[in-house]
Amino acid sequence: MTSVLTGDPRVDENDVVDALVDLIRIDTTNYADDDGPGERGAAEYAASRLTDAGLDPLVLESAPRRANVVTRWAGLDRTRPPLLVHGHLDVVPARADDWSMPPLCGDIVDDVVWGRGAVDMKHFIAQMLVLVERRQRAGRPPARDVVLVFTADEEHTGQRGAFWLADNHREVFEGITDAIGEGGGFSLPMPSGRRLYTLGTGEKGMMWTKVTASGRAGHGSMVNTENAVTRLAQAMTRVASHDFPVVLTPTSQRMVEVIAEELGMTREEALADPEAVVVRIEPMADELRAALRHMANPTMLRAGYKSNVIPGSAEGVIDARILPEREAEFLAVFDELLGEHVTRDAIWHDSAFEGPLDGSIPDAIADAVAAEDPDGRCVPYLDVGGTDAKAFVPLGIDSYGFTPLRLPAELKYPELFHGIDERVPVDALQFGVRVLDRILDAI
Repeated sequence: MTSVLTGDPRVDENDVVDALVDLIRIDTTNYADDDGPGERGAAEYAASRLTDAGLDPLVLESAPRRANVVTRWAGLDRTRPPLLVHGHLDVVPARADDWSMPPLCGDIVDDVVWGRGAVDMKHFIAQMLVLVERRQRAGRPPARDVVLVFTADEEHTGQRGAFWLADNHREVFEGITDAIGEGGGFSLPMPSGRRLYTLGTGEKGMMWTKVTASGRAGHGSMVNTENAVTRLAQAMTRVASHDFPVVLTPTSQRMVEVIAEELGMTREEALADPEAVVVRIEPMADELRAALRHMANPTMLRAGYKSNVIPGSAEGVIDARILPEREAEFLAVFDELLGEHVTRDAIWHDSAFEGPLDGSIPDAIADAVAAEDPDGRCVPYLDVGGTDAKAFVPLGIDSYGFTPLRLPAELKYPELFHGIDERVPVDALQFGVRVLDRILDAI
């Protein structure tokens, strides 16, 4: 098969499929500790392919087998600031009994690649490896230097990966002003038959919080109006039941306006009720609704040690996701909801960010999408989860989430992130390679 990109008959469109299959079959499960397999196997695989393509990658371990890959790919104009392109090598755990296929099988069934990491996010690592190889073989460097960073530990806190690199290898990021990585790029079907491609221009902040309710210990048979378990349960219920109001950040407002235009609504109608706009994007309605407001969800509970003993304290965990520039506002409401006799302590915290909606990077991405999909259009998106970009933004790097995939309308792609039966269509992978190739020429 002749490559769409280079015309080189030695290059097969299935290269990216083979690379993804190889990566899925390398176990990089992140169990939130250093006892798992680590990322070393995938890091060595990526480094080997980059070396064969003529680059000089380094494998940097933050702990035994917790490996990151960094390399610089020389571009045409070396006077320009380099572009950071990053992705993570680790994946979340998967229970084989829940899946239709073994989670690390990498099997291809009906032109779909199955396995943990197919979506999040070994497909992007595979796309970039193949692009480097193809362009190097064809003598087609990118428009400017590209710093490739493939990280460990994104699926926990990034402390073994992106944050560790930012703290201990600042030289890798010297002079970088822009980045492309996880947090968008997949297509969403519109009722018209057109597609919107999410472009991550910001992320909500994350605050994992331990909450502790105090009370009076005693016998389970007695009257006790200071029951710590009751106090915790009431606080958790108040938090879970609270309906945070819709707040439009610059990213969310642009998102609502673009969706409304595609739906044939006026701007005034859309801004009067933004939530009514985003719920019409069925595959991603819950996620888009969450992008419009603060969120706080109880996730863990622990209390007591015997059935007839009222404990003196009870603990829980709340996962809070906070809009950019509004953390103080959130905390004021959060503390009020927790109420008396309940304290909070941060388990993990990182700050929200929001980057420019317009400029050379968003323009290049939008042009590349339009060239490969005339019925496609980019839509800014505030990521409600979190990516490695949070480690790079404090270094002065504007970060965008875009790992392109054109997906069939019937595939509920957002549900596959950390879900069961993770999989990605072959033609979606190939489409993404073509879009990324255009982006590397343009930026």
